[in-house]
Amino acid sequence: MSIPESHANDLAFSETLHDHKNSRDGLLSTILSKDKNAFESVVNNYMSYWTGKDPMTESEEEKEARKNNYTNMTNSYYNIATDFYEYGWGESFHFCRFGISENFYQAIARHEHYLAMQLNAKPDMKILDIGCGVGGPAREICLFTGAHVTGINNNDYQISRAKKGAARRGLEKKTDFVKGNFMAMPFEDNTFDAIYAIEATCHAPVLDGVYSQAFRVLKPGGLFAFYEWCTTDKYDPTNPEHKRIIRGVEYADGIPELFPTHVALQALKNAGFEIEFAQDLAINDDPIPWYYPLEGTFKDAQTLGDYLTVFRMTKFGKFCTRALVGCLEKIGIAPTGSLQTQYVLETAADCLVEGGKLGIFTPMFLMVGRKPFDF
Repeated sequence: MSIPESHANDLAFSETLHDHKNSRDGLLSTILSKDKNAFESVVNNYMSYWTGKDPMTESEEEKEARKNNYTNMTNSYYNIATDFYEYGWGESFHFCRFGISENFYQAIARHEHYLAMQLNAKPDMKILDIGCGVGGPAREICLFTGAHVTGINNNDYQISRAKKGAARRGLEKKTDFVKGNFMAMPFEDNTFDAIYAIEATCHAPVLDGVYSQAFRVLKPGGLFAFYEWCTTDKYDPTNPEHKRIIRGVEYADGIPELFPTHVALQALKNAGFEIEFAQDLAINDDPIPWYYPLEGTFKDAQTLGDYLTVFRMTKFGKFCTRALVGCLEKIGIAPTGSLQTQYVLETAADCLVEGGKLGIFTPMFLMVGRKPFDF
């Protein structure tokens, strides 16, 4: 089964792969519900974008080919990774800062609330969530502010999950989830009062493109606040170890190319925004680092529930997941490629932790831009 290109075929393929109408919860049940041929096809498609060579020797042609096909690559990534993300992290696919005595999900929600406050969000506003995932942040910000939130996403499976999540919370009339490419958004100019994105625009091949689209659909005077994944000033592209880590983040998180913080800030200016605020929130004196749940150690777990979240990332927890998924794949119950997906996500976790410890990567470079009132 080949990977489709058009929206109609995207949806048909997604419904075949994931069985939208009878979608299930829990990693095991969702894996077992996949169409085996479709899943194997999408795993092979994603892996085809990565040569497996030393990142120091990757040619510019190979990198450009990946960037030119970013929509297909990213869509393939989330077709294979979404269920694993929900199993390991919940419905909000992002990092956050952690406080003492604050449980994992409280910290995640606080990170979303802080972003909503940057927007001065009010109940009568129409807000856009760029790259909304399965809708966790959209639902939280809708409940927190009372605003109407529209999420745009290019992955049909995540859209279906987002809509069902909104229905469970009684938010069908306060949220909307739209299929679309954030480099060419299907909205009229000056549609939204405010826009946010949480660790999503890093999937763009060039940041100017997605930021310019945000500028176009935002009303004059409106704010665009977002957390960006970036390399920091400490990153040395000539250092093989740094290069390996950042390449690992790109490969294992479906990202065409990570850009430095100064490039992201300039791209926001190039799009026409007036910079209101810019700060790397990963640079702080917090006693608990943003990457602690991925480390696989319990020393920073704050509540009993956190121990379960962290357990999945311990060596034993990862071994249990690999053993279960691998066994089911070997006997033909789980689709081929399930175990490979687990290995890809383990690579992501390892490289994110390494990048965080070295300070060469941040998942929370916060930028707030305003569209001029007179535009």
